Amino acid sequence: MNIAPQQPAPTDCDREPIHLIPAVQSFGGLLAVNGDWIVAQRSLNCADIAGLGALPEVGAQLAELFTPRAITILREAVDRIDAENAVERLFGIRLVQGGPLLDCAMHQSGNKLVIEFEPHAEADFSNHLSLVGPVLRRLEPIREERKLLETAVELLRDMLGYDRVMVYRFLPDESGEVVAEARRDDLEPFLGLRYPRADIPQQARELFVRNKFRVLGDMSEQAVPIEPVLGIDQAPLDMSMSVLRAQSQVHLQYLKNMGVEASLSISIVRNGKLWGLFALHHYSPRLPAYSLRTVAETFSQMFSLMLDRLLIDRSEKLRARGKELHDQLMLRLAGGTSLANDLPMLEEVLGDLIAHDGVSVLMEGEYRSRGAAPSAEQFAAVSPLLAAAPSSSVLAVSALADQIPEAAAFADVVTGALVLPISRSPRDFLVLWRRPLTQVVQWAGDPSKAVAREGERLDPRGSFAAWAETVEGRSDDWSSDELTIAENLRITLLEVVLRMSDEASRERKRAQEHQELLIAELNHRVRNILNLISGLVGQSQDEAMSVTDFASIIGGRIAALASAHDNITRESWSPAPLSSLFETELAAYLTERTDRFQLKGEQVLVKPEAYTVLALVVHELVTNSAKHGALGNKGGSLVVTVGRSRNGDLTIAWRERGGPPVQPPSRRGFGSTIIERSIPYELKGEAEQRFKLTGLEADFLVPARFVDRVETAKEATGDGDATGKADAPATGARERDMPGHVLVVEDSMIIALDTEDMLRHLGVASVAVESSVEQALRSIEKRVPDFALIDFNLGDETSVPVAEELERRGVRFVLATGYSEIGQEASELGAAGLIHKPYGRKDLAALLVEDS
Repeated sequence: MNIAPQQPAPTDCDREPIHLIPAVQSFGGLLAVNGDWIVAQRSLNCADIAGLGALPEVGAQLAELFTPRAITILREAVDRIDAENAVERLFGIRLVQGGPLLDCAMHQSGNKLVIEFEPHAEADFSNHLSLVGPVLRRLEPIREERKLLETAVELLRDMLGYDRVMVYRFLPDESGEVVAEARRDDLEPFLGLRYPRADIPQQARELFVRNKFRVLGDMSEQAVPIEPVLGIDQAPLDMSMSVLRAQSQVHLQYLKNMGVEASLSISIVRNGKLWGLFALHHYSPRLPAYSLRTVAETFSQMFSLMLDRLLIDRSEKLRARGKELHDQLMLRLAGGTSLANDLPMLEEVLGDLIAHDGVSVLMEGEYRSRGAAPSAEQFAAVSPLLAAAPSSSVLAVSALADQIPEAAAFADVVTGALVLPISRSPRDFLVLWRRPLTQVVQWAGDPSKAVAREGERLDPRGSFAAWAETVEGRSDDWSSDELTIAENLRITLLEVVLRMSDEASRERKRAQEHQELLIAELNHRVRNILNLISGLVGQSQDEAMSVTDFASIIGGRIAALASAHDNITRESWSPAPLSSLFETELAAYLTERTDRFQLKGEQVLVKPEAYTVLALVVHELVTNSAKHGALGNKGGSLVVTVGRSRNGDLTIAWRERGGPPVQPPSRRGFGSTIIERSIPYELKGEAEQRFKLTGLEADFLVPARFVDRVETAKEATGDGDATGKADAPATGARERDMPGHVLVVEDSMIIALDTEDMLRHLGVASVAVESSVEQALRSIEKRVPDFALIDFNLGDETSVPVAEELERRGVRFVLATGYSEIGQEASELGAAGLIHKPYGRKDLAALLVEDS
């Protein structure tokens, strides 16, 4: 762990209840109603915004204010609010007869329903959804973090038109740094400037995790009060999830001192923690339409997933470097030589992996050092205190004397320390040292002006010009990458020091092989993220009639995939509990009546390759039940029975009762395709739905190879994936150039469906889609294709037999892969080319035109 300097106590600004400000910004109105839809509180401008004749009285029935159609739409929207911090959006509705078109946002606040509304941008509304595809295509190919950040701010500026767009990243000491910026040419740059932790109070950071989008349209306009300030329960209205929430006076003064007239912030959240912000500034009033702000929020979710992908890739590379270090050390220390006597070798092996100026080893009372390091007497003074630190992790400091005063005796030689405990009793250490440096930190204004004296009100600093602070007596910080390598080194040295037994060595070998399998599986999944994004967007878009529908449909499917991904990665890509899928998806509908759902039968763990498939199926079943079935009716109930067949296959029986009469759907959407085809297609299992009047029944069978038995399934929760649109159609590919019949071999149903759609859009008349070697060979026997696109890796087999059969028949084919290492295999198999995932319509068009 990296030990940061001690944080100051919370300031008055940290304690300011910014979520309880009883006012809204003037561009929208607010009504808060109780469970009987009676007005409890309202903003004083709500009548003007909504087109009412007069300000509604507290106690008025909402049905007396709005049209019946509007009430119906609002009630349906409330039924879709499925989580504590969920906000349901409506676009272009008319609340009052003859009133204006409005965009609405609805959320729960305690025991009240908050309805916020603002004018609808009818002229621009239809263009906003179309922004998602082009933006995603710009981000898809990026594989470097800085490039991703720089491209993201450029895209947001183009999309929203703000004068300055920044990525503000939080640092370990809770200060922040501008790490990317797109700005108007005449503005001074903020890139590289640091901002003290007090600039964003703690309660504001917590709100940014819950409510990821905040907008200030015109800081010069007066906020509109909410009355009464206190409800009948004598409590103020909690505005945490409000779209219109007024800003605190301290924050307004802060922006005024910066010359900013309008701002917008979008949270960047990773693993439930605030990683950073998109911070947008404008130097005159500016308020993007609510629909455009919704698209920008979707963009931020896509960005977070792509950032995750890059960081996961970097972690994989670090694991590989750590394994190389492990292998070298085990080879060179296998003869039992003393680590203290092998410092030169250790420094040689470390090389430039961890920059350091010296190294010390304390082993069984013997102290050795090389380079810049404390003397034996100086180290003896600090070693008892180092021994008090946890023995199960590395300790990283940039100023050791701040933590251990005795280290001041050698602070002129070294100050930074990376301490690796390599035994428990007696405590032995390997320590890497760094010299003190004189560092210059560029702050946005004097950071001391960001903190008030005790008892005083904070007065935001008036200058944000670059302010240089000279820091002495500290070394460079140890990076997270260096800490990862150091932790791997610590584990390796523990093995050497403890002279592990033969059995432990065999266990280590098995664990290493398992880790390599996990890394390979994780790598394969990561490389398919963007293909899944493109596929989900492409298949879901036809179901969406509006931005609202699109956000709801795609958001639910992304959340289902995210929950599954989080459950299996939490267990190091191991099997995860099936029960967690149902608990996660059903939690929002069962807050009051948990007895409406029963999960019966065996507790089982589902392997990662099947878990995400089941996640999508369960999500679609729950969503359909909430809209049309038992979960949409207060008297309805659901029983899911899990069992095993004689040969060990997993059986899942879904039974709904007590809901409205069930009728088969008049049309088959992508959701029905997921339910009926995902398990048979990707897992070679079975799926059946029966639309009985008494309630939907569904039965699924998952082959035994995807299932593990457990005595007690562990609880798990999940978090997310994002989606995107496939590439735009290519030009120059004429219909007569297209092959008549194309074979697609792909084991992911979503990717396969999206590829089939792209081929048909390009003019291919006939497409055969298969998911296994056996099915592909049968398809070739039935009808020889004119061209084939085959995925090299098909779950637990490769497509080599398919490639060989196509080569024998003289059929031109291309290999598709998420890996970069199979170029030689493609040539040896006779493939005409290699296409890397994710691919789009342009890539396919180029291949097909070449075929002509």
